[in-house]
Amino acid sequence: HTHKMATSFKKTSVTIPRVLKEKITPDILYWKKLEAATTVKEYGAITSIDFCPVKPHNFAVTNSMRVQIYSGEDSQLRGTVSRFKDVAYSGSYRRDGKLLVAGTEDNYIKLFNPGTRSLLRTFKGHSGPVHATKFLEDQFRIVSGSNDKTVRVWDIPTEKEIHVYQEHQDYIRNCVASQSSPDIFLTGAYDHAVKLWDARTQSSILTVNHGFPVESTLMIPNGGIFFSAGGNVVKVWDALAGGKLMATLCHHHKTVTSLCFCNNYGRFMSASLDKHVKVYDMASFQVVSTLNYAGPILSHAVSPDDQLLVVGMADKMLSIQRRKQEVEPKLQTTKIKRKFRGHSQFVKTFVPSTTDSIVALKRRELLAPYDRHLKSFNHTKALDAAMQIKIRKLTPEVTVSIMQELIRRGHIRTALSGRDDASLMAILQFIHKNLSNPHFMSTLLDVFNLILDIYGISELQTSGPMESWLLKIQELVNTEVKLMTNVQEIMGSMDLLFAVAENQTVPFFPVLTLLQMDLMKMIIMVLSLWWVWKPPS
Repeated sequence: HTHKMATSFKKTSVTIPRVLKEKITPDILYWKKLEAATTVKEYGAITSIDFCPVKPHNFAVTNSMRVQIYSGEDSQLRGTVSRFKDVAYSGSYRRDGKLLVAGTEDNYIKLFNPGTRSLLRTFKGHSGPVHATKFLEDQFRIVSGSNDKTVRVWDIPTEKEIHVYQEHQDYIRNCVASQSSPDIFLTGAYDHAVKLWDARTQSSILTVNHGFPVESTLMIPNGGIFFSAGGNVVKVWDALAGGKLMATLCHHHKTVTSLCFCNNYGRFMSASLDKHVKVYDMASFQVVSTLNYAGPILSHAVSPDDQLLVVGMADKMLSIQRRKQEVEPKLQTTKIKRKFRGHSQFVKTFVPSTTDSIVALKRRELLAPYDRHLKSFNHTKALDAAMQIKIRKLTPEVTVSIMQELIRRGHIRTALSGRDDASLMAILQFIHKNLSNPHFMSTLLDVFNLILDIYGISELQTSGPMESWLLKIQELVNTEVKLMTNVQEIMGSMDLLFAVAENQTVPFFPVLTLLQMDLMKMIIMVLSLWWVWKPPS
């Protein structure tokens, strides 16, 4: 007696070309959970944004000759501080939210009540525009930086200056006060210097060289680490180790203009004229997310509760994005309505017990037409089914997979033989359209060579349309060979150049990291591809 083993037919495995996609990380998901941006047209370039540390976290937007105060609850304009005769800069809140300070183009520092928008104090002494103003942690003193190259500390009650520091050699553009000490603060200037100061001394206590004009500075709450931004570089410094450089971050391709913290100091952000905002991990200093904007960014800030991201641009546009509120889904109890002897009944879904044996219902497996033909060993019909217009145009990977299966079975010659001009021309058209795809190239070249072997070049050239497609495929193959040769030559030259750059100091690449080398290789390869494929002028 002989017994036949019934085996199920294995469907054709369709290999879908892998497309490299952005890796979805928790940080990327976190920053995607922002509502669509509300955009406001302001009166001038937005040079500063500062959130009130106290709820509801209103924010001050400095632009032109005013400081606009927006609500942290509904993002609506709450009022305008406009007691300025010239351009205003660096509108900043005090820690308790009861005072607001700003510098001016006409050399003054002005103190306001943000609630009533009334002017309380005017500090006079600078001989140049005041671009940087901040409250010290004790709340009774203000630090300022000006184009007159001086840093000054002011006493709020008496309206007098306490210190004048004259160590910077160029315009001072930013300052930040330490949250852990009432006397420590940081300034950055266009002389490339970042200086750490103690208001109890007559000179700076630490100086580091950023290497570019410094546009923004940032200091973690305990004062141990600070950041400087200028050029397309962000640098991380260890204050406790005497200003040791911890990291150099080169992820922007234009000037970095603004730095701020987010995620309760677990992350920090940099904004740039390249229209990007980068989010960095505080532990590894790696970029964990990137946000894109429509214009060059001059300033940005995140609310203390992480619910609002506000970005100010050079084209006067203000972007306000609020975090989406997560709504807990309601649990719905489903009931199934069944007919029983003419009466409708609601029956609960049956839940099996742990002792029940569950037998899965076997559903009949539906096969695609080409798989049905393969199952019946009709190889010619299987290729015809895979060459249907809808399949070959929308899912060419299916057609190529059927060709690969026929090659594996050794019946590709049978499937290609005995074809009329129309079906043969359809195959040649398909080869021409998809030959440039590196995932399909090897299989399609094998099929094309087999067609030439079966029918002969001389026989194929007797038909005008067929000869035309043969010439097109020949031209495409020549172009591909030329392209690959060019790319290999360029990559060889670049490998030699970068090998030299890694082994010795090259004058025009003083700080070339491995990451930058890989990036340069990619850029040059893309340029070479464009050069080969560029349309004729």
